[in-house]
Amino acid sequence: MAVAAVAKIERNESGISRVLEQLGARFGERLQTGQSLREQHGHTTTYIPNQAPDGVLFPENLEEVQEAVRICAEHRVPVIPFGVGSSLEGHVNAPAGGICLDMARMNRVLAVNQEDLDCTVEPGITREELNHYLRDTGLFFPIDPGANASLGGMAATRASGTNAVRYGTMRENVLSVTAVMADGRAVTTARRARKSSAGYDLTRLLVGSEGTLGVICALTLKLYGIPQAISGGVCPFPSVEAACQAVITTIQMGIPVARMELVNALGMQAINRYSKLDYPETPCLFLEFHGTDAGVAEQAQMFGEIAGEFSGGPFNWAREAEERQKLWKARHDFYWAGFTLRPGTKALATDVCVPISRLAECIVETEADIAETGLIAPIVGHVGDGNFHVTVLMDMEDREEIARAEGFVSRLNRRALAMEGTCTGEHGIGQGKMRYLEEEHGAEGVDVMRAIKKALDPLNIMNPGKIIGIVGE
Repeated sequence: MAVAAVAKIERNESGISRVLEQLGARFGERLQTGQSLREQHGHTTTYIPNQAPDGVLFPENLEEVQEAVRICAEHRVPVIPFGVGSSLEGHVNAPAGGICLDMARMNRVLAVNQEDLDCTVEPGITREELNHYLRDTGLFFPIDPGANASLGGMAATRASGTNAVRYGTMRENVLSVTAVMADGRAVTTARRARKSSAGYDLTRLLVGSEGTLGVICALTLKLYGIPQAISGGVCPFPSVEAACQAVITTIQMGIPVARMELVNALGMQAINRYSKLDYPETPCLFLEFHGTDAGVAEQAQMFGEIAGEFSGGPFNWAREAEERQKLWKARHDFYWAGFTLRPGTKALATDVCVPISRLAECIVETEADIAETGLIAPIVGHVGDGNFHVTVLMDMEDREEIARAEGFVSRLNRRALAMEGTCTGEHGIGQGKMRYLEEEHGAEGVDVMRAIKKALDPLNIMNPGKIIGIVGE
């Protein structure tokens, strides 16, 4: 099966027709069926084919989500939750049609508990909107996947991003969720306590479930104090291997780096072209340190000394917010910058994650594979936790090139698995990586996942065709 292949699931035409009629009568213009809007709610971010839902509903509260799910369950019609559509593995496609629940109108901050360093929000609010809301409290939410993703979508895909090396991923930063299950029941998975030994960990079950078990309708999140001082900069290296060795040494020495991003030489060319910058076009690390004035200065100095040991540098770091914002804006625009290397192409964006002791080896082998395969594919990575991304630029009219790209992605995933890593550090499984799940977890592990799915969603209406296959799909 090709990497871009998508599940073929039988459509329930009569059920879809009845659901559209009932939802239209109940919600009026908040149910939209126009072709253009429906296609916007299918997968558009990478080259996985678009599979549009039959209708897009805009619920405004928990009770409306429950009502919509119950109607869909009655007629065995798929439900596909939607945040802002920034996921990369076909998560929001509708292979059997159905109803997309666009959570954009459920975007309120429900509570901020400053003394406890947590907040409760609806799923449609984005990370930037939340941090703007928190700006006067001295607190912030640190998980930053690059895109201005919705927090519900970030929880559903177990997102992480540039700050994960210090603050962790969504898995560590979601205290509780309220979700509507496949039969319309609402379940709250935990209280606000920072730890609990009470029963199964339902929070961790739903965080990362990609909408296949329930629709997240509220989240309680950890917050952090805004650092007194922040410093950051870019450090060039003579090779990817030297940069990775500097990363490994920095982590092993316990330097509390907040962000540590690798961009290879080809990626730096793209960044310079797109963002009109003049950074060295060699492998570079983008870094950021959080703490006190004295602390960030000491951390930057220590890293500079480590970089020198691997022939890196100079490490020019700055505390000015404007300079740091320019640096991270360039890094976050990496996906779009890649197209300057080959205009008119489509991108296959993929990621893997390995133990940091294997990071240099994995990236060096991956660069050699790219060169041998004859692809244009810049690399960027959250290398502080062993995670890196490859953006393969492809001519969609050239089937031979697509086959080469898919072969490369297959080897990349198996290379990471062979190094005791994972086929995805933060993009998720969705449609694009379903065939690697059993290779990673074994048949027994996937069977347990399938049993959970069948127990909680016996009709297979919750985002079907994602993560695992169900008999009958």
